[in-house]
Amino acid sequence: MLIGYMRVSTDSDRQSTDLQRDALISTGIDERHIFEDKASGAKDDRIGLAKALEYVKSGDTLVVWKLDRLGRSLQHLIEIVNQLKAKGVGFKSLTEGMDTSVPSGELLFHVFGALAQFERSLIKERVNAGLVAAKKRGRIGGRPRAIPQEKMDAILEALSSGMSKAAACRTFEVKRSTLIDTLARSQKI
Repeated sequence: MLIGYMRVSTDSDRQSTDLQRDALISTGIDERHIFEDKASGAKDDRIGLAKALEYVKSGDTLVVWKLDRLGRSLQHLIEIVNQLKAKGVGFKSLTEGMDTSVPSGELLFHVFGALAQFERSLIKERVNAGLVAAKKRGRIGGRPRAIPQEKMDAILEALSSGMSKAAACRTFEVKRSTLIDTLARSQKI
């Protein structure tokens, strides 16, 4: 039986599992046999992965959309695949076209795992270098503010004077969800 696992890095609506789900279903996996996590790959507490690993049995194959969706690191990825192998469970990665139930797939798994880890390290290194360079130039990285500081100060003043959030949103032409998110980030609720 084919069992699917998918993961996105955050629990916000900005990342969706739709692409992964569609790919897994198109390979013949029953949607009831797809396990999911919305958490950083670096975190240990991935409940969906734990359930998937507990659910699979000898003869099954665990399928992921991409290698980096499964393991926190190359070492973790190898541990999971070895754990699956010990249970008689195969492993497939759709993007890399890898199937550990055949010797060439097992070799490819180790090579691609190393490359995925290397790529992740390079990206992290580039991002950090870019942030350092920007900081030297007086720029701060990250998303631009959804509500400019001047407008936010006026909104906070209005709210502290007793104006409701709904009225503040109408008056300052700000979406309610944007105001709530901005207030939560600034710890001013």
